[in-house]
Amino acid sequence: MEVIDEVKAIFKAHLEQKNQRKTPERFAILEEIYTLTDHFDVEMLYSRMKRNNYHVSRATVYNTLDLLLESGLVVRHQFGNNVAHYEKAYGSKQHDHLICKRCTKVLEFCDPRIHQIQHMMGNILGFDVHQHSLTLYGDPQLSPQGNCMSCGLDTIVPLAQDIIPAEGEY
Repeated sequence: MEVIDEVKAIFKAHLEQKNQRKTPERFAILEEIYTLTDHFDVEMLYSRMKRNNYHVSRATVYNTLDLLLESGLVVRHQFGNNVAHYEKAYGSKQHDHLICKRCTKVLEFCDPRIHQIQHMMGNILGFDVHQHSLTLYGDPQLSPQGNCMSCGLDTIVPLAQDIIPAEGEY
């Protein structure tokens, strides 16, 4: 069975359990998500659906994402800005993120030492740790012209933690 067939079956069972309708639009959104190889936000997904001639509303995209989150087929991230990012979850290995503070590109990485620390801290503190979330933010190496070596951008895109004043700075 292919991954898309497996996720459709999981989603169908979740919709039935929640007494929700199994609409073609919901399954089209699921299929679109599982063709993506990177993180996405609602606007990007909505635009892709429109470009591919699917007639869905933003509300349908939001509502379907909520159902996919509940079913464990999608994960939501807040990477320091006010826009939620999502990624497919089924069949994905645990990984962490590094966010470029210049261009906001999301880089994924996996280091087994982090899993070892998670396990060790669980033992020390008396927890059975099931998952973790680690997001690093950094400045990229720059070219001699001052451009990001990762994407080539020469401007800095502010992240939320850069524009929200610290306590006492109002």
